[in-house]
Amino acid sequence: MHPPSDPRRIGTLYIVSTPIGNLEDITLRALRVLREVRLIAAEDTRRTGLLLKHFDIHAPLTSYFEGNEMRKRETILARLKEGQDVALVSDAGTPGISDPGFRLMKRAIEEDVQIVPIPGPSAVVTALSVAGLPTDAFLFKGFLPHRSKRRRDLLAEVKDFRETLIVYESPHRITETLQDLLEILGDREIVLTRELTKIHEEVLRGKVSDLQHRLGGRPLKGEITLVISGRIRRKESEHNIQEVEREAIEGEDGLEEEPDRDKEAEG
Repeated sequence: MHPPSDPRRIGTLYIVSTPIGNLEDITLRALRVLREVRLIAAEDTRRTGLLLKHFDIHAPLTSYFEGNEMRKRETILARLKEGQDVALVSDAGTPGISDPGFRLMKRAIEEDVQIVPIPGPSAVVTALSVAGLPTDAFLFKGFLPHRSKRRRDLLAEVKDFRETLIVYESPHRITETLQDLLEILGDREIVLTRELTKIHEEVLRGKVSDLQHRLGGRPLKGEITLVISGRIRRKESEHNIQEVEREAIEGEDGLEEEPDRDKEAEG
């Protein structure tokens, strides 16, 4: 049973992360919020409906996706102004990441609606966490453009960036995208993750050319997240090597000094 709306207050908009595959990844807090809100705005009501059914949650559902967002945005805001709490969910992962959720949040902020994050799964962070590439700074570019020229132009814009690059890609375009990466960014270290947290989870690591060879044009299924190493400048690489060599030499010198100190102590 849902709590009654309170016309004396503005409702809260909850940004609820949902599993990207394995249903066990949902948080206890997310389940509680989904049970308590008066409305759940979902990017894919069919997929969210299956999630709610699995956890025996019966909150009302409404669709909110790129095709109807302008119309539904005001409807959802009206419910919030009536004092009803609303949960926003994407088809998987964290809302607002490469989906129209951020535009609803922007309007909610303009209307002084409180927005509360309910953190959880995210394909971006999940892929990065297992990539084995630098995580101190990364650049997420969402879905790569469908058109070859626009995709290549985007890659050309980021080719000199040192940050680890993360992008989403469709399995139907992965062969073309890997070739674009090789030609524009060079043969960098790359990690291809597919079907993360699901039964057929796959993580492939290596150079771009290695992945091209290993995939061999075989058909793939499921959304793909690519994690690509940033550009390492030659001077920077040489400097790092010199630093390692210097520290190694200093370490050896330190080991040689220790016996002398022991002898002095004995004397």
